[in-house]
Amino acid sequence: MKMTRIPLLLLFGLSLAVANASAAPPGNKPQPKVNTDFLFVQSAKRMSFDKGTNRLTLKDVSPVTLFFSDRPERIAGNMKTKAFIPFWSQGKNSFLSDPPNADVSILKGEMLHQVVVELRNPVLEGRNLIYTVEVLKGEMPATGDIVSVFIDVISMPLTSISYAGHHRRTFRRAVLY
Repeated sequence: MKMTRIPLLLLFGLSLAVANASAAPPGNKPQPKVNTDFLFVQSAKRMSFDKGTNRLTLKDVSPVTLFFSDRPERIAGNMKTKAFIPFWSQGKNSFLSDPPNADVSILKGEMLHQVVVELRNPVLEGRNLIYTVEVLKGEMPATGDIVSVFIDVISMPLTSISYAGHHRRTFRRAVLY
């Protein structure tokens, strides 16, 4: 079976329009905009951290960044990682003016390290994604394997296709029990 590629934003916009249409009550009353909180997840095979420059390099980063929302919408999907980078420069509520926090979970041998950081200045170089980070909590190891980056909540209206939302919360941590 041959599949046709549909641009992600178009597909996502259509799914939101269908969700809004099916949730709308009968009648012609305009509905207030509803914001949904989205989290993003990036993963990589390895990482390195240069303490002198505060540069976190995700090596062999996945070409796909996952996103999801919590109840009641429960929207989930993925987008190309290279399409995620413009969130730092596009839109009036871009990450450039309000950098997101993230929980970086790193396996180093048998040890799990969790570090809360603020992400800035992403650069995608081939299969490596480089961030300038400010460590907020924890200690970043110089190297590690199997890394996941859980990027802070982004609030966006369900009626919009823009991810560069506003009113982000402080930060959420992933906790391993």
